[in-house]
Amino acid sequence: QVQLVESGGGLVQAGGSLRLSCAASGGTFGTRAMGWFRQAPGKEREFAAALSWSVSRTYYTYYADSVKGRFTISRDNVKSTVYLQMSSLKPEDTAVYFCARGKSGYLSDYESRSPDRYDYWGQGTQVTVSS
Repeated sequence: QVQLVESGGGLVQAGGSLRLSCAASGGTFGTRAMGWFRQAPGKEREFAAALSWSVSRTYYTYYADSVKGRFTISRDNVKSTVYLQMSSLKPEDTAVYFCARGKSGYLSDYESRSPDRYDYWGQGTQVTVSS
């Protein structure tokens, strides 16, 4: 059984930084795309960032326009962990952040934004940005 466990959330002032971690266990990690989504109170879950393998054995990174230039997704396959480094945080970044494992290794930019392209999800970690 695949398990994804997020950590690193918390309360931070606007302009601050946080690094979220998502530790995977119990299944394939290294050859799957990984994504981060977030859900604010009263809103639908939305895409934040994703990391997809490419045929050249490197990877592509995709970002929502709202986080581009401020968030960075990365992974450590030895530790089976994916990270989301968040900088210049804004109050509108307040949400529960979820990591998810892709159903495949490669996802296009368009595909990575759909929750349907992911098969396992973590329980989420709360990020609160105060103004």
